[in-house]
Amino acid sequence: MAFDGITISALVKELKENLTDGRIAKIAQPESDELLLTVKTPGGQKRLYISASASLPLIYLTSDNKPSPMTAPGFCMLLRKHIGGGRITGISQPKLERIIHIDIEHLDELGDLCRKTLIVEIMGKHSNIIFCDDKGMIIDSIKHVSAQMSSVREVLPGRQYFIPDTMEKQDPLNTDLAGFSAALRDRPAPLGKAIYLSYTGVSPVAAEEVCCLAGLDSSMTAKDLSDDMMTHLYRQFCYYFEQVKQGSFTPAIYYSGSDPKDFSALPVSHYSAYRRQEFTSVSELLSTYYAVKNTMTRIRQKSADLRHVVQTALERSRKKYDLQLRQLRDTENRDKFKVYGELINTYGYNLPEDATELTALNYYTNETVTIPLDKNLTPQENAQKYFNKYNKQKRTYEALSGLIEDTADDIRYLESISNSLDIAQNEDDLLQIKEELTQAGYIRRKYTKKKVKIMSRPLHYVSQDGYHMYVGKNNLQNDELTFHFASGSDWWFHAKGAPGSHVIVKSGGDELPDRTFEEAGRLAAYYSKNRGSDKVEIDYVEKKHVKKPNGAKPGFVVYYTNYSLVIDSDISEIEEAD
Repeated sequence: MAFDGITISALVKELKENLTDGRIAKIAQPESDELLLTVKTPGGQKRLYISASASLPLIYLTSDNKPSPMTAPGFCMLLRKHIGGGRITGISQPKLERIIHIDIEHLDELGDLCRKTLIVEIMGKHSNIIFCDDKGMIIDSIKHVSAQMSSVREVLPGRQYFIPDTMEKQDPLNTDLAGFSAALRDRPAPLGKAIYLSYTGVSPVAAEEVCCLAGLDSSMTAKDLSDDMMTHLYRQFCYYFEQVKQGSFTPAIYYSGSDPKDFSALPVSHYSAYRRQEFTSVSELLSTYYAVKNTMTRIRQKSADLRHVVQTALERSRKKYDLQLRQLRDTENRDKFKVYGELINTYGYNLPEDATELTALNYYTNETVTIPLDKNLTPQENAQKYFNKYNKQKRTYEALSGLIEDTADDIRYLESISNSLDIAQNEDDLLQIKEELTQAGYIRRKYTKKKVKIMSRPLHYVSQDGYHMYVGKNNLQNDELTFHFASGSDWWFHAKGAPGSHVIVKSGGDELPDRTFEEAGRLAAYYSKNRGSDKVEIDYVEKKHVKKPNGAKPGFVVYYTNYSLVIDSDISEIEEAD
């Protein structure tokens, strides 16, 4: 879910409970668009992190500290002057806007009591941190917005602060049936879209949830609803936002496997397919969610060079493969030229000297064929010409057959590395993939005195029946798991006909229960190119039947007499070991 008004409401409740009556002990500005306030409260010291980043605006309580620049920026110095040592008297949210007001009392230079407001706007690329006096006049902001930058509102010292209402949205916490019905029917948009366009702080996910609670298709329009259906939808809308009014929040992150797909401060029933992890604190939820997201973003950025190497090699190999196939198709009629040579030797003894063709019975098919001839050559020379053409295409066919298989192996291998990049979880995983590409000759090795130690390890899960399951994150780990770690009686799993991880289940000599086979199959499906599919075919076999051909690339194996199962790639209920 977007950082919407509902999440802000839950956060405001938490900030009120933790920061009200606390004194601001320290103000830091680690980045140009970030603030870190250290607040001393009766319950101990708290840190409030605020970011007005255009790409990732955030605000939450944190225990982490961040280094500050040697010289504090001007905005930071201004805040220290005015509200350093100030007391937080209130934290509020206007309507259900994505805005937080932090009211602060402090003493000025003359010892008089003054009031200021720090306003945090979480609005995507328009996010800002604005410092105002008790009359709503802007003292300064972390980002200045001039009239040239925005025709809607200037954010500059000396300007009056106001919330721009460009969409004329209503407050979802204060609406009646007539207003609700009119707001939706006046918009020629799908029902879900009409809801979030009509009310402040409502995200598309929240609008979808309201429709889901009402049992209505969010793609239909409000004009398609009868009065009774509209009344039912309004009641569900009120029931949903009654939780916000009462502060009855249940923060949770929704996972697809190990990937955090979304978060919400209220239950999301249409996310039933995802694994749900609840939190007691909205701040803890946000720090957890965005920490994982930031890690994934950083891994994608750091893997860009490796992906470019793999993608370039893949495109080259695929072009080569297509060219080789076309050349192979040109040799499909090679046997015809051999037959032509034989027929000329058989029937050409009475041909006239200037003959340009020979019509004869093909004794292999009992069909009459016409063979073109070069009138400047004798019958024997024409026959030899066809034999030479046959032999040339035969040699081409034999050479291409081997080359095509080699190229196909290269493509499969590069696709497996591409899959390894997709499931890489940290920088050590990328280092191991880079080492594999170096060993394979796709990257030139750089010799340095310092040897990089690779700490990447296979993934480790435990089945519900207590059996340990291991997943290779790249081809080097696949080989290590299959041929050095697993014993002969352990079970080996892999997605059929798709690049993916080797999965090893340590059997301990036991006969595995069916549930463990299914869980291992799901792991093999999830960590393959077929991730997300409802039906993935999985091959599984005892490890002793898995062999590696001499000279085969990393991760490549052969096996016979295997079993198969078809299963989905949902691993939400499989427990990852510590």
